Amino acid sequence: MKRFGVPILLFGVFLCCLTYGQGNAPLKLVQTIPIPGVEGRIDHLSVDIKGQKLFVAALGNNTVEVVDLAQGKRTHSITGLQEPQGIVYVPELAQIVVANGKDGTVRTFDEKSFATISSLKLGDDADNVRYDSGMGKIIVGYGGGALAFIDQKTKKIIGTTKLSGHPESFQLEKSRARIYVNVPDAGHIAAIDSRNQTVIGTWPVGQFRSNFPMALDEAHHRVLVGTRSPARLVVFDTESGKQMTALNISGDTDDVFLDQENKRIYVSAGDGYVDVFSQTDADHYQSIAKIPTAPGARTSLYVTELHRLFVAVPHRGAQEPAIRVYETTKAP
Repeated sequence: MKRFGVPILLFGVFLCCLTYGQGNAPLKLVQTIPIPGVEGRIDHLSVDIKGQKLFVAALGNNTVEVVDLAQGKRTHSITGLQEPQGIVYVPELAQIVVANGKDGTVRTFDEKSFATISSLKLGDDADNVRYDSGMGKIIVGYGGGALAFIDQKTKKIIGTTKLSGHPESFQLEKSRARIYVNVPDAGHIAAIDSRNQTVIGTWPVGQFRSNFPMALDEAHHRVLVGTRSPARLVVFDTESGKQMTALNISGDTDDVFLDQENKRIYVSAGDGYVDVFSQTDADHYQSIAKIPTAPGARTSLYVTELHRLFVAVPHRGAQEPAIRVYETTKAP
């Protein structure tokens, strides 16, 4: 397998250059940060921008890996977790919030000492986590179908929203109290009023099943949803719930991000690519690059302030676990 690695990589680079223009790829690999000893699947990531730290939920390893971006190395592992899946950093409190799938807990850690501040039992399969800074809430998807709203200071549940299936990725609007949630088991997206924590609408995904990742384009009133069966990026109107367009993507996607500055979308997929699309307007997109990454590298994090896309690479055979750091280039 090793002897085919270089030709495959070169072919991937060729595809990238063919679609976007040689020497002007939208993403440039600038650093690879090893995370030795990390086994199994790597789930989601979060970042402390000011402190230049990346937090990696290493689900299969039952750890959170702390990466110092300035030094370019892993500096700490938070151990004793139970399948960490979702993770978010709360800058106001300098705390790391981790949702654990196996024991259904939401655990909060101090960023400096890594001491446990709290452990809240939600139920089974605590998963994606978001932080609503305006409302001071941590929001966690869990169980057979629910979002939990947790007060960031008291660490107590202050409300729940029932859903028709286990929630995957969800996104929060900033301009109004609205949350959009992928509910793949129910075959739809749920729209939630976060003020009273009620479902106000559901949008069928139709033939596009396994809708896991999601990005929000609030300026254009669109949600961008990655599906695995078939592998598509599906665009929905947030005002009507109508499907606007669907684009071919690589298989086994788990994260989608919008780069508003460069009008691009980045889709990381387990097939070993980041698909890059340019956005002409709300409903028109063009595939401009297919950046080769690594098999199983389906989770990622785009950080606008750093102009970086961080891609989590799992250990597979001779492929060592690492965080690959891609720098965005200016759109032509």
